Amino acid sequence: MPALSVLDQSPIPSGATAAAALANTVDLARRCERLGYTRYWVAEHHNTTGLAGPAPEVMVARLGAATSAMRVGSGGVMLPHYSPLHVAEQFRVLASLFPGRVDLGLGRAPGGDQLSAAALRAGVEAPFPHAVQDLIGWLEDRLDPRHPFAAVRATPEPPEPPEVWMLGSSDYGAAVASVLGTSFSFAHFINPPIGPEVVAAYRERFRPSPRLAAPRVSVGVGVVCAETTEEALRLSASARLWRRRLRRGDPGPVPSVEEALAELGADGERMPHDPDGRLVVGAPDEVRDRLVELSDRYGADELVVLTICHDHAARARSYELLADAFGLAARDEAAAVAAR
Repeated sequence: MPALSVLDQSPIPSGATAAAALANTVDLARRCERLGYTRYWVAEHHNTTGLAGPAPEVMVARLGAATSAMRVGSGGVMLPHYSPLHVAEQFRVLASLFPGRVDLGLGRAPGGDQLSAAALRAGVEAPFPHAVQDLIGWLEDRLDPRHPFAAVRATPEPPEPPEVWMLGSSDYGAAVASVLGTSFSFAHFINPPIGPEVVAAYRERFRPSPRLAAPRVSVGVGVVCAETTEEALRLSASARLWRRRLRRGDPGPVPSVEEALAELGADGERMPHDPDGRLVVGAPDEVRDRLVELSDRYGADELVVLTICHDHAARARSYELLADAFGLAARDEAAAVAAR
C-alpha cells in the first residue's frame, strides 16, 4: 500500500468566509494527524474568491503549531514570484520551529491569472531551474562558490533542512527534479493522461543528490469518499460544478450540493465520465481499490489526496473513511495534545 498524505487548497464554501475556510484547514490537519496521514500540504492560489490560501508559508507555520508529528509543508510555493533567498529563509525558520517535519514543495505555475502573477513579481524572472538550484543551495549550504551572492548565508540554521519536492503536471517539473535530485510530485488531478510517462522519465533520468540517493514519487489525486457510492456521487457534485465554472473563468466559492445538482441536471445524478481517474468517487473499498490501481500504474511511493466538498464535516469524513480503508495507524491524540 502507498503512504497517504493530504493536499489542502483551503476551499471557501458558498455562504462561508475565507476565515472559516482557513479554520477548516487547521481543523482538518489536526484530524488527519490523528488518523495517521504522512504529510499535510497547503497550496498557493491568487486572485480567487474560491480558495483562501495565497501564502502557504504562513499556513505551514500555523499547521506546524497545531500538530506535533505529521509533516507539514507547501504544495507548493510558486517560486517564479519570489526571491529564492527569501523562500529559503522562510523555510529555514519553519524548519527551525518544527524540526524534521517541514516540506518545501515548489512549482512554476502562476497559481492564478496572469495579471495577479505580474503584480506579484518584482524585476526580471530568473530561469526556473536556476532559481530552484539557488534555493536549494541556500537551503542546504551548498551554493556554488562562483555564485555572485556566494558570501550570503541563509539564516537561521535549522537542525535539518526542509525536504524539497518538485511539483508538476508536465514533463518540465519532472526534468528539473531529475537533474537536481529532488523528490517529484505529479498532479494527476490536473493532467492524468501523461502522468505515468512523465514519472517514468523522471526515474530514468534521476541524478542522486546529497539529500536524495534514489528517485521518490508521489501522485496528487482528487477523491470524494462516503459511506455509499450514491452519497459520494452526491457530495462530489459541488466539486464537479466548481471545476466546470473555473474552466469558464469563474473562480468563485464552492457551491452547495443542492445548487450543484440543480445546475448539473442529469450529469449530477450519474458517475462522471473520468477514465483517467482525475477524481475518484465512491464508497471506501472501491475508492481504495482504484487508488491502489492508480498507485501501481505510477509505481508511486505516496498518494497526496485532494478532497473538495461544500460541507466541511463531509470533507473530514472522506479522509477518515479513506484512512480506515487503507488501514492507517492512528496516532495517540493525548500524546499529540501534550506535545503541542
